[in-house]
Amino acid sequence: MKKIFILITVFSLYVLTSMAQVDSVARQIKAIESQFTYQHGAIKIGNGIAVINVPPGFKYLDSIQAEKVLTDVWGNPKGTSKSLGFLLPENQGILSEGSYVFNIEYDAIGYVKDNDADDIDYDELMENMKKEAKEESPEREKQGYSSIEMVGWASKPYYDKDRHILHWAKEIKFGNDSINTLNYNVRVLGRKGVLILNAIATMQELPPVKASIPPVLNSVAFSDGNKYNEFDSSIDNVAAWTLGGLVAGKILAKVGFFALLLKFWKLIAIGAVAAFSAIKKFFGFKKAEPAPAEEETRPIAELPHASAEEKAEADPLTDLPETPSYEKKDKEEDDKNKPVS
Repeated sequence: MKKIFILITVFSLYVLTSMAQVDSVARQIKAIESQFTYQHGAIKIGNGIAVINVPPGFKYLDSIQAEKVLTDVWGNPKGTSKSLGFLLPENQGILSEGSYVFNIEYDAIGYVKDNDADDIDYDELMENMKKEAKEESPEREKQGYSSIEMVGWASKPYYDKDRHILHWAKEIKFGNDSINTLNYNVRVLGRKGVLILNAIATMQELPPVKASIPPVLNSVAFSDGNKYNEFDSSIDNVAAWTLGGLVAGKILAKVGFFALLLKFWKLIAIGAVAAFSAIKKFFGFKKAEPAPAEEETRPIAELPHASAEEKAEADPLTDLPETPSYEKKDKEEDDKNKPVS
């Protein structure tokens, strides 16, 4: 009877500890989310080159804050192209579970002719992309990155001739990841370049992302003087790109946040193993191997001899409210941000 009571006590303490850790994560996420300010209504973006009318049920995060999320929170490397802001559902934050955002950019590549719209064989294009990804994958692994596989179209390319908008979605698998990456792209053609809207999500978010495409497409438009039908062949440059050429692009992901959750649940798992080992020892179960030393089951952050770097690696929540940073130590996770050709 005494052993049963102790077993219940040990288990209860473990549950309470796990709940405390979950609560700590929730408070840290809330602290980070509170740092961001969103906007609604009509907003000029890209120094007035376009206007976004935030649709009902969505909110807009400006360029400066969006860049902070991409690099400091999600762990994407700083690129040459700058975000013009995020469009995301009103009822979610940038760290919400099952969330997605549309990252907005502008690429001044020139006027993209659309006369090849009916001639593109997208099935053949996908087969070529699969082949290229397969050929490049071994070299990526040699460089310390995970393998990459182009799974196929998550949504086949479609071009709206009247509105000059192209959109498509690719499903991509990195290494042994159980959840594939969703690369949903929208290109709004303009007089001197294209507006880029990339959905940052996983395949699990495909249904809500697809449902949001109509209101998102209606929300962004070039300002007067920058529209597609205002092209002047005597002074404007024609892009070297075709519609088919626009389909390849870089991938952004919330890899830093995923890495944080992975580390958090690893700590929970370590605690569970330690608790179960203690219970087995108390009840006299035989072990196939010697039990690990006590310090091996303790989080590194609690060890007196641990360095600051080891503590930070073991406790991903350290100092997050002041400096949100979820950089990975694992190159395989970091690979998700490498451009895909």
